[in-house]
Amino acid sequence: MAHTMTATSALGTLFLTLFLAAGTTVHAQERDRFMDRIIAVVGEDVITQRELVSRIDLTEQQLAQRDAQMPNRDVLVRQVMERMVVERVQLQEAERVGINIDEITLNRTMENIAAENNLTLLQLRNALAAEGVDFAAFRQQIRDELTIAQLRRRQVDNRLRVSEQEIDDLIAAESGAIDRDVRYQLSHILIALPQGADSGTIATAQKKAEELRARARSGEDFSSLAINHSDAPDALDGGDMGWRGAADLPTLFARNVILMRPGEISQVLRSPSGFHIVKLIDREAGAEQKVSQTRARHILISPDRIRTEEEALVQARSLHSRIRQGAPFGDLARAHSDDAGSAARGGELGWLSPGETVPAFDEAMRSLAVGELSPPIQSPFGWHIIEVLERREVDASRELLRARAQEILQNRKREEETELWLRRLRDEAFVEYRIEGLGA
Repeated sequence: MAHTMTATSALGTLFLTLFLAAGTTVHAQERDRFMDRIIAVVGEDVITQRELVSRIDLTEQQLAQRDAQMPNRDVLVRQVMERMVVERVQLQEAERVGINIDEITLNRTMENIAAENNLTLLQLRNALAAEGVDFAAFRQQIRDELTIAQLRRRQVDNRLRVSEQEIDDLIAAESGAIDRDVRYQLSHILIALPQGADSGTIATAQKKAEELRARARSGEDFSSLAINHSDAPDALDGGDMGWRGAADLPTLFARNVILMRPGEISQVLRSPSGFHIVKLIDREAGAEQKVSQTRARHILISPDRIRTEEEALVQARSLHSRIRQGAPFGDLARAHSDDAGSAARGGELGWLSPGETVPAFDEAMRSLAVGELSPPIQSPFGWHIIEVLERREVDASRELLRARAQEILQNRKREEETELWLRRLRDEAFVEYRIEGLGA
């Protein structure tokens, strides 16, 4: 269903702008009266003015902490609103496909966040309270982030395919980069294109991208340009993509970035999502390492619209018990595993290097001895029963080069597929704005 926009009176628009800009100068009674107004409908959910104001306040705090230039107020409101809409659309899709973050996973994540800040969970709660942050709201935000991350892995990763020819071609074209442990610090700007854009829209977007590139090359602050003009999800972070290994560079960026020098700005690059401008902030290289590879097989039982998380776990435990009692692992994998690719091979995954699987699976597999069977292990894809068949040490050789090339291709495709999937999800969502100008 295409999204729609309902425009209210100019008075409503004027009030919103003044209300958000004036903040605490508005009388308390007047502020409270309007805080719970519904300002957007997203599918079966709503966004209230209170939620928007709260998110804007948080975003301003984050920008101030980074000493980033504050964008124009209208730009900030639209950017924050769009981010909230995309989040709601993803959370609704996660609910539709049966993704649910259990309390154990959420509690473990909260403890990790506290530990990363050298705090206990109680100290984290007190620190948030001192900053005026509601702990329950913070906890829900973390749950939402985990849910969205799991949805993206499940919906996008399942579609990723890398051929042997693609690996050969990448090694031939970029072996110098793959053969060293190089990391890149990047920022970027995206001028987005809607699906099915006509030639006039494309030309306008390209002209805007070329103008922004010229301004960046003439010395304007790249981060400020990204905050005020980029359509990418990381726009409010100044377009910061952080440090990326070669495996994490989108295909579109890779060939250009590998040849760029720190401080250099790319040409305007075209992708299905729109026009990109990339700045290489810095690069660094490290030493090669030997790799311990594991040959393993698994059975995957995934929750879905019919089978809940708990029901999937019950089935995985039943299969684990049958294997322990002597049932052939391969036969059960072929009959029950939801990983169609490995199920046909009796659950065989071949030789795996560290990082080739999701962290939960990788950690569980590395903890097993050869010949040992794991209990059901949870990952974003569901519940796994893992058996380790062999292990070997591999030098940084041609075989490791191929493994790295495969990882690079998978991560590049993941970024591109995620962008396209998000845009498709957003375009198909029903979104109705109750305040004029929010969806502009």
